[in-house]
Amino acid sequence: MPKYSTNTKTDILIHLAIIVSVIMILFFGFFFVYLPWSTNHGDAIKVPNLRGLSMNDAEKILDDYNLDYEISDSLFVPGAQALSILSNYPKSGANVKTGRKIYLTVASISAPLVKMPNIVGRSTSSAQNQLLSSGLLFAGEEKIAALEENTVLKVKLNGSEIQPGDDIPKGSKITFVVGDGYGNLKIDVPSLVGMAQDEADILLSGKGLSMGNIIYEPSDKPSGTVIKQSPSAGDGEKIKIGSPINVWVAGDGSSDTDLN
Repeated sequence: MPKYSTNTKTDILIHLAIIVSVIMILFFGFFFVYLPWSTNHGDAIKVPNLRGLSMNDAEKILDDYNLDYEISDSLFVPGAQALSILSNYPKSGANVKTGRKIYLTVASISAPLVKMPNIVGRSTSSAQNQLLSSGLLFAGEEKIAALEENTVLKVKLNGSEIQPGDDIPKGSKITFVVGDGYGNLKIDVPSLVGMAQDEADILLSGKGLSMGNIIYEPSDKPSGTVIKQSPSAGDGEKIKIGSPINVWVAGDGSSDTDLN
């Protein structure tokens, strides 16, 4: 084994220079040669856009990009295709190394069950808010004769009545059965024949009724005069509050005439 002289100051400096040189070579070799080689430095690719794709399509694209994947979570999203990609991490467009594992969140195959909240007796606006907070959707209203106007009296799913506390799929569309505010109260059918159309409309509104279909036809009566109605007025004829009355009016409807 060779021996190195350390008898002089110069010998010591030479030895120190050699040691420092070796350390520097090892340092730069590790960080600029070995580390880039071992981590595929410079071999970065962008994560493709996977959102909305089926699992089969996403898998093919990831294979083309030489990326691996793992399903990390599944969520139920109303309207989303089962097993379609909802999101991924790292996000689309991020730079990653070849072979990097992409974590996928997919749409679940079936909806989880939630309990139908008790919204009977609530106003329609309050009931809708409670539906949304429970993960359910509002499908519309079905009016029935009842004095409780805009109040939920029953709830239906797919045409069948359901009860508070029933287990139903999250995202289900719920129909409200609400009162019309009139109930089954009936009044005498008012006589509109001979009145001007606008006067008849005012009379109906005052009695809680409405103008239904308006049919114009030629007549010897002044234009705008009601010449017939349905249902007809008469002794004992009754109509439910809120119902419409159809009228036939003299003229062609092209202009309004003041009959007063």
